[in-house]
Amino acid sequence: MRILVLGGTTEASALASRLAGNPDFTPLLSMAGRTSSPRPLPIPVRIGGFGGVKGLARFLEDERIEAVVDATHPFAAVMSRNAAEACATAGVPLLALRRPPWTPQEGDCWSEVPSMEAAVRALGDTPRRVFLTVGRLELPPFAEAPQHTYLVRTIEPIGDALPGPSVIAIQDRAPFDETAERRLMEHERVDVVVTKNSGGAATYPKIAAARALGLPVIVVVRPEKPRDVEEVATAEAAFEWLERVHGRTP
Repeated sequence: MRILVLGGTTEASALASRLAGNPDFTPLLSMAGRTSSPRPLPIPVRIGGFGGVKGLARFLEDERIEAVVDATHPFAAVMSRNAAEACATAGVPLLALRRPPWTPQEGDCWSEVPSMEAAVRALGDTPRRVFLTVGRLELPPFAEAPQHTYLVRTIEPIGDALPGPSVIAIQDRAPFDETAERRLMEHERVDVVVTKNSGGAATYPKIAAARALGLPVIVVVRPEKPRDVEEVATAEAAFEWLERVHGRTP
């Protein structure tokens, strides 16, 4: 069975590893191409967009795709909507592989906000030292608050995404370690952490470190995703779904 996995997450990589070498499946992993040096993957990979809903529907038909797994980032709302519409148009089964969001624990000091612009406003006017971990593409709104010192951690160089007099850029890739995260925050005298609610274990140590240090965390909540799509939380559950779909294929 020909499968398209819409990737960009650790769950997508785990599913790719589970599918690799399985004679029942011919998988293709699609990546947006926002990371210049992605980790090697054990199945064929395509890079780039599809051209919206119509382009994706046409791709599904041209490539004879028989099932799609949307394992995109929790904040990739446009791609998830496009996948839902394109699969409905092409008559292709669709599964959403969505990791659960983080939830506040005892000792956390969270402020949940709906957008990056709201996160900027939540920082306030008084200069603060901000640990900013929202991804390179989400940085521009923070240029509106140059009074803060930003410790910015991204996979890719930030370039001119956040110009300003007080920007400290770190390039690093998850998974992270709670002890190291705490040491970093202490060394940089961080006052507040700003993050997306991406969920998962790989980047959670910053949340645990902030809790241990008593630091406030501004959490950007997830965008709405299509609700009428079957959903699982793990790569193993997604693989089992594909096996069931394969069993129903003539």
